[in-house]
Amino acid sequence: QVQLVESGGGLVQPGGSLRLSCAASGSMLSMAAMGWHRQAPGKQRELVATISSGGTTIYADSVKGRFTISRDNAKNTVYLQMDNLKPDDTAVYYCRVSVFKEYWGEGTLVTVSS
Repeated sequence: QVQLVESGGGLVQPGGSLRLSCAASGSMLSMAAMGWHRQAPGKQRELVATISSGGTTIYADSVKGRFTISRDNAKNTVYLQMDNLKPDDTAVYYCRVSVFKEYWGEGTLVTVSS
């Protein structure tokens, strides 16, 4: 019922920036909590950042001060601005939307390497 389309991943050098986007389609999305998780090979999926329907944000300590999550309810889109990227940020980034149930995007790969 809810479809998520992620974009913005790619290859970037350490210290560089990327902006991820996740466009959602469905109903009641303005009421949804939205966020980003990531998973690197051999590691568990972890929370990166979330934003509530009211705009309250939560960040993982590892990205605090470098990443910014935002949402545009008119476009049903959540963004993740990633600055000062580090090699440890390399992972597949997944969009998550929670409204009545959880929905996950297919993921977009971010590679931080020289």
